Amino acid sequence: MTLLSVVLPVYKVQGYLRQCLDSLLEQHFTDFEIVAVDDCSPDNSGMILAEYAARDPRVRVVTLAENAGLGHARNAGLDHAIGEYVWFVDSDDWLAQGTLTAVSDKLAATRPDVLVLGYDRVNWDGRVTVPAAARILTDAPATFSALEYPPILEVLHVAWNKVVRRDLLLRLGLRFETGWYEDVSYTFPLMAAAERISALGRICVHYRQRRTGAITRTLDDRHFEIFDHWGHAMALVDKFAGERAEALRPLMFQRMMWHYLVVLKNNQRVKKASRERFFARMAEDYKRYKPASGYAVTGRANTLRHRAIAQGSFKGYRNVMRTQRVVRLTRKARNAPLTRAKRVAKKGRDSLLRAYYKLQLRQPIDQNLALYAAYWYRGVTCNPAAIARKAAEIAPGIRNVWVVGKGRAKNVPPGVDYVVAGSPEYYRALARARYLVNNVNWPNWVVKREGTTHVMTHHGTPLKMMGMDQADHPAAAKDQNFEAQMRRADRWDFSVTANAHTTIAWERAYPCRHETLEVGYPRNDRLVTASEEEVAALRAKLGIRPHERAILYAPTHREWLPAGRQVLDVEALADRLGPDTVLLVRSHYFYVAADHQAQQSRGRIVDVSAYPIVEDLYLAADVMMTDYSSAMFDYAVLDRPLVVFAPDWQVYQELRGVYFDLMELPPGTVATSFDQLADVFLTGEYAGPAAAAQRARFRAKFCYLDDGKAAERVVRRVLLGEKAA
Repeated sequence: MTLLSVVLPVYKVQGYLRQCLDSLLEQHFTDFEIVAVDDCSPDNSGMILAEYAARDPRVRVVTLAENAGLGHARNAGLDHAIGEYVWFVDSDDWLAQGTLTAVSDKLAATRPDVLVLGYDRVNWDGRVTVPAAARILTDAPATFSALEYPPILEVLHVAWNKVVRRDLLLRLGLRFETGWYEDVSYTFPLMAAAERISALGRICVHYRQRRTGAITRTLDDRHFEIFDHWGHAMALVDKFAGERAEALRPLMFQRMMWHYLVVLKNNQRVKKASRERFFARMAEDYKRYKPASGYAVTGRANTLRHRAIAQGSFKGYRNVMRTQRVVRLTRKARNAPLTRAKRVAKKGRDSLLRAYYKLQLRQPIDQNLALYAAYWYRGVTCNPAAIARKAAEIAPGIRNVWVVGKGRAKNVPPGVDYVVAGSPEYYRALARARYLVNNVNWPNWVVKREGTTHVMTHHGTPLKMMGMDQADHPAAAKDQNFEAQMRRADRWDFSVTANAHTTIAWERAYPCRHETLEVGYPRNDRLVTASEEEVAALRAKLGIRPHERAILYAPTHREWLPAGRQVLDVEALADRLGPDTVLLVRSHYFYVAADHQAQQSRGRIVDVSAYPIVEDLYLAADVMMTDYSSAMFDYAVLDRPLVVFAPDWQVYQELRGVYFDLMELPPGTVATSFDQLADVFLTGEYAGPAAAAQRARFRAKFCYLDDGKAAERVVRRVLLGEKAA
């Protein structure tokens, strides 16, 4: 039996339909069918469906004789579905990558009657928000009923966020009704009847917020249809829930009244002339369905609204709403000066601190102070950290101090001296430090004092173009102010490079007067000197068992893609590679928040995006998989297998600009499609002699300086003033 039938009602969605279908058909999970129901759509939607059905047998098109509406279209799709589970997806929404694999895994693990899915809202202007109810899904037990976990009823009551066991729908005879709010009379009876519900907290559906056409933005008396659907829902809950119905009734009643109030107070739904009549219908349902055992109401204003409804007093309800509006406006007016005052205070504080910085610039330079930073104050890491460790060892007269952001201070290792960015101590250290060591640039306003030494360590060997070389590749440069970039680079006294390739690239990218220290990258010293015992301890710390193959996946950032958009379905890959493979997934640091957990496991996938020391991950991994990340140059130091997943190399090469053709000089096996990538691992090609030969050629060009002494060479030249022999 097919696992999943996706029922896709289609009506006037020609602008969105291809995106929806592609998001389904391009998933790596394949055990599903699409039952697309053409509800006599008057646009080109039918033609698009025919095109997709002709090229993919998983797409079946059901064409209705006349327009029947969303509910009947869904029913027609259900009648033609053959899957064990059915999912009613709206054809103007689309699925996140990896969704079907994640859904399949969750269904196999929990065997639920209903699986409730996470989603985000994508506004027509591009804004994306995740609803507050998302926490309900992530906090849910493995399986539960609505009575055992009532918060599940607070998740948006729609059909498209629920995957349902088909035989449950058939056994109940549950069908969609016609009219607006048809999801109400489907969702709540379904949730009441389901004995096993599970939740998938990840974003599965991108819920499109259309600028026009949505009923939530349509002023019409059809909003009165909500009462019929809730009445039908209440009757079906009593019918389906059996002995649980009595206990469920207060929860359903509470949700019903919440829904009525949401619709009534929305000026884009109920006409002004119809509001009193709408309120009267609410009051009727209040009396009809109010549980004898009572129900919970929270908040003073809400309590007053419910009291007015119980009394049937539209005037009382209106007075509550007016009072609330006055309170809200009063609070806003009261807070406006406070908000302005806070802004003014912040500006004033910043001005005072800048003035303090300028005063500190007049003070003597602290000849023994070295100030370090990495990745815009994200923590103690990368090349600066390796230099600081070596300085503590062979230049003990130097006091090493780090700059970290406020949210990162808690992660500073014990015994490390630091200042918090934005504090008076930060400005004082910036003004008076003899040495300033960073892997990115200091802020524009930082003054390069005579007698101070600025060291730029960089944070990667360049494949993609940087600095002035980005001028011809606008997709690569978020900062198009190249003059400002060069002013920042003019402050460098030393530029640390990993090899001759990097030296040449930086000379073009940053044509400034600095001394190049072509000594290798200090952060890679540890990769050369680590012992087998250290590697074993790191693998144990990460939960990798001795017999398991650990693959570190480190994709790069693509400036032209929406934030978080991934090019690889890691869940599907984990499934293909089997139980003895662990995927360590490390997102680009641009996507990692300060409070992100350092290590989060999802079965055979471990999210290590916020793990603070990337060298630990290199040492623990048996193989690295990347696309175009500079991490490949570092990992190659270990002389372990590397796999390049390059499905969009030509696009990357054109938009981002590169210093050499990675396809001509790869660090190992290259895969350009998902199936090819899986085969590389399944066949062992990634660790074969051809891959080893490619890696040897790559290492000869980029890793020849990595001998474990790069940090010492920097410290001796910069902090101790020793010249190379």
